Amino acid sequence: MKRFLLLVLALVFTTSLWADENEGNLTKKGQVAPDFTVTSLDGEQFKLSDMKGKVVLVNFFATWCGPCMNELPELENQLWPRFKNENFKMISIGREHTKAELKKFQSAKKFTFPIAADPQRQIYAKYAEKYIPRNYIINKEGQIIFQGKGFSQKELDEMMMIIEKAIKE
Repeated sequence: MKRFLLLVLALVFTTSLWADENEGNLTKKGQVAPDFTVTSLDGEQFKLSDMKGKVVLVNFFATWCGPCMNELPELENQLWPRFKNENFKMISIGREHTKAELKKFQSAKKFTFPIAADPQRQIYAKYAEKYIPRNYIINKEGQIIFQGKGFSQKELDEMMMIIEKAIKE
């Protein structure tokens, strides 16, 4: 009986972990990433379907989000310098922010990676229902190979390993 209870508890715990990891997602690993087009603050057009052959990181954030404000400097300091000259593209999208708001934000923060606005959640709504920050790594074939929410150094390290491996493939 004890074994049965332990098995049931393990199953419930594992299921709840999986549900939590995927809560709010509208996408799944392995699927083709939903296409979108956005113009970055510096005027560069970014169309996801045009990025085939490159590894892409799509990051969603908000300026009022504490975990986002912890994550973005780490993307700037650890991830972006490591991969920006590789076969890699990144776009950081301000969910529910206007271009004007993000220009002020960018001016204050001095991030050098591409940032774009999604004031109506049109792009975000293709990927998720809730929670930020969110990160999606898309392989050279356009498939999602990683999706995460929240911020931790452990997850950032994992993302960098996944990007490095995908660039080499």
